[in-house]
Amino acid sequence: MMPMFGPRLTTNGVSFRLWAPAANSVEIVIGDSITALTAEDGGWFAADVPGAGGGTHYQFRIDGELLIADPASRFQPRDVSSPSEVVDHTAYKWRSSDWRGRPWHEAVILELHVGTFTERGTFRAVIDRLDHVAAAGITAIELMPLADFPGRWNWGYDGVLWFAPDSVYGTPDDLKNLIDAAHQLGLMVLLDVVYNHFGPEGNDWPRLAPQFFSQAQTPWGVAIDYTVPEVRAFAVENAVAWLRDYRFDGLRLDAVHAIATPGAPHVLREISVAAGELARATGRHIHLVLENDDNGARFLAPGEDPPQGHYRAQWNDDYHHAWHVRLTGETQGYYKDYADPERLIARTLAEGFAYQGESSAHRNGAPRGEPSKALPPLAFVDFLQNHDQIGNRALGERLAALAPPSQLEAALIVLLLSPSIPLLFMGDEWGARSPFPFFCDFAGELADAVRNGRKAEFSEAYADPGLAVPDPLAREAVRSAVLDWAQADKPAGRERLRFVTALLRARRQHIVPLLPDILPLRSRASFADGRLEARWQTERRALHMIGDFTGAEPGDIACETPVWDERRPNDAPPWSVSVGIGPV
Repeated sequence: MMPMFGPRLTTNGVSFRLWAPAANSVEIVIGDSITALTAEDGGWFAADVPGAGGGTHYQFRIDGELLIADPASRFQPRDVSSPSEVVDHTAYKWRSSDWRGRPWHEAVILELHVGTFTERGTFRAVIDRLDHVAAAGITAIELMPLADFPGRWNWGYDGVLWFAPDSVYGTPDDLKNLIDAAHQLGLMVLLDVVYNHFGPEGNDWPRLAPQFFSQAQTPWGVAIDYTVPEVRAFAVENAVAWLRDYRFDGLRLDAVHAIATPGAPHVLREISVAAGELARATGRHIHLVLENDDNGARFLAPGEDPPQGHYRAQWNDDYHHAWHVRLTGETQGYYKDYADPERLIARTLAEGFAYQGESSAHRNGAPRGEPSKALPPLAFVDFLQNHDQIGNRALGERLAALAPPSQLEAALIVLLLSPSIPLLFMGDEWGARSPFPFFCDFAGELADAVRNGRKAEFSEAYADPGLAVPDPLAREAVRSAVLDWAQADKPAGRERLRFVTALLRARRQHIVPLLPDILPLRSRASFADGRLEARWQTERRALHMIGDFTGAEPGDIACETPVWDERRPNDAPPWSVSVGIGPV
């Protein structure tokens, strides 16, 4: 696919293009040199600049006055409004050039935020912890969004330059070194991308091409209009660029239910088709995953060669919400839909979604979801917490601060030994207790709006006007989210890591071989009065799980790793889970 957006290296320079149908003239500014771009059909402007190349810094000047970064910039050495830099992606020499990825059923995912995963908060610093990740039995890391955002820190969902990894984390080559090092350890690397909105600061598309946006609104601002061919091409090219130029093994598409103007066919299908073509051309495993609050089962087909336009899996918020209510007793906000958590946990284990068309009290009785019981467990990414479910709390607390250790460990057994794809949030593998509050780095009225909005949101959700919501603009917010790796070396951290490592070893040895052949319509689960029983089967083998979540308050007594047996487990003592595999 020939890219439409962004600079292209030529034999003697660089070809620059900009889609700016609202502009009368466009010039490219490189140092003291100014070159006029030629107007072409459809609102495009283009120019070839001899002598330019990798490392060239440039800006576009619109109508003789407005200087902007390239909306398709591949790198911003400073910030979103600074000059863009041409990146020669062919110059990097991959050490893991023979890497073709891993099949989806082997995935155990660790989600991480580059800026808070380590004290230094850089791509290079993540490399220093990859040995730990691989030794724990994790097979994939998933990076929260990297697209260039305004300011010094951000969760990543306010990105405005989709093709440019933010320079606060390092250079494009630093990111490639991280992915290279992960691949050498057998780790896949996934990336969270945002195609439902642009951040509120540094987005120049409204000036260049008002038709980039529709009249619809998302929770984060005006919606992107994917009925416009150039806009669709921008998103598709972006997805392919991350997969091709950086060799990411897959993408997680954020909040696709908020793509309010998807076009026809749905832009999600066009992204998936393009990724599939790249996978076939390169012989690589490429995995696309959705976050979709609508529980849209029609997008999912998790096989190793899914039909064109489909996605491997979806983040299963239902699984998290039901477990959160079971472990904490909280029922405010969207948790009101999970007031019968044991029944809904059982349904997620057997059928994927808890809501498959039933009415949602949180949504004022509107139906939510589509039938999912015909989908195999591999179509669902399950988790007990992630960046959203921690950071969307007023204080950003993890479950480790909300539930007793033995309850959490029993839930971890279910998560890590069930057939769905498990996801941990950074530090979960050793029981990190550091919060992960929302943080960003805006200024002026925008900063005040974010600050006041957070206060209002949690005042309503928690019915506590006096709740001291951390200031998301303060340095203390981002500092509090940095993992304290010293805790991983203390007795409690070492014991939790031993526990998780043993579970993932058991998963790899006993469960992973079964996963491609599990028959979804034969899955069964029940959970009532604290007693959990679940069964998944292939044509010849069955995976059984029995858990006991009853008895006296377990306090700080830790669960034991379940004993494996080539039979159906007979029982599980209080606050534990037993697992076995046997013939059908």
